[in-house]
Amino acid sequence: MQSMAENERNLNAPFNLKDHIREIQDWPCVGVSFKDITTVLENREAFRYTIDEMTKPFLDQKIDKVVVIDARGFLLGTAMAYRLNCGVSLVRKQGKLPSSTISESSIKEYGADILEMHDDTIKENENVVIVDDILATGGTAEAAAKLVERMGGNIVGMSFMVNLPFLGGSEKLSQYNPKWLVEYDSE
Repeated sequence: MQSMAENERNLNAPFNLKDHIREIQDWPCVGVSFKDITTVLENREAFRYTIDEMTKPFLDQKIDKVVVIDARGFLLGTAMAYRLNCGVSLVRKQGKLPSSTISESSIKEYGADILEMHDDTIKENENVVIVDDILATGGTAEAAAKLVERMGGNIVGMSFMVNLPFLGGSEKLSQYNPKWLVEYDSE
């Protein structure tokens, strides 16, 4: 049995996060190498490392809300909000939220969506971090940013596990100071 100190040391040991991301060829369509992050979530060391590293840039800032993007962003961002001692606001696909909402169109690599947030979830001048698993074309995160800005929130930054820079999202969102842990140079 490992002591707490040994266990803590193992959890914080540096490792290559890409080793924990499963790649699935030709999914959801031919020619795409899908980056499946569920394998990171399944591994306690990889998951803890991911949350610690995604949270780190914001630890010394006053963050009021982590805005989480449906669905894998929910898993990462809620853990980050716990670490940042702040609230969570949801961005969901149209028709999934029960109260009054505002909406924004989103164009992404596989098609278009309409995203929504409750119209009272962000208060004027709240400091916000937007979180999702993968930054690809940037369409989804950009739509989330527009929703936050319409409610008067201040976007402190964006945090992603994976960046796919060849799809242009990180460049498109540069004004929002996006951060990520790993990137892939091509599909």
